[in-house]
Amino acid sequence: MSVQVDDAEILSKFQDEKTRNEAFNLLLKKYQQKIYWHIRRMVIDHDDADDIAQDVFIKVWKNLLGFRNDAQLYTWMYRIATNECITFLNKKKAKNNISLDEVDYSLADTLADSSYFDGDKAQRKLQEALLTLPEKQKLVFNMKYYDDMKYEEISEVLGTSVGALKASFHLAVKKIETFLLSKD
Repeated sequence: MSVQVDDAEILSKFQDEKTRNEAFNLLLKKYQQKIYWHIRRMVIDHDDADDIAQDVFIKVWKNLLGFRNDAQLYTWMYRIATNECITFLNKKKAKNNISLDEVDYSLADTLADSSYFDGDKAQRKLQEALLTLPEKQKLVFNMKYYDDMKYEEISEVLGTSVGALKASFHLAVKKIETFLLSKD
């Protein structure tokens, strides 16, 4: 359920202490689900995604007054969410003293146990394929495929050139196709 309120209106209300809470509630209604699913596709586990989403919105709250309109609000929030996901996955890797590949295996187990993915075998296979991708390709694929973001927007979030993003997306699609064809 996304709210059709203008980002400029949210930012304007946030500037005024009297309407700051209202503005933040509007921002949550508009973006909370999108940010949650962006995170969930990266970390798979609902509880982890929920915790990370809370951290993201705490950072958004703390930094929104200093937000410069040189980026779109949602690309700024996606950048925060992406960085939080990467930090989380790296901490998980370091805490367990395992490689990122092993983190992916652990996420695959979580995926297998997740009630969210029970209903649709094709969707589950796609998620398994995504876990085989390098982090950057996974991010690019998720933002392009699931979030329907333009390369220019992804470029703002990841700080990577459009050409490099197109190459990453193309490689991700090829690897996913190979994975899916080998699993039939």
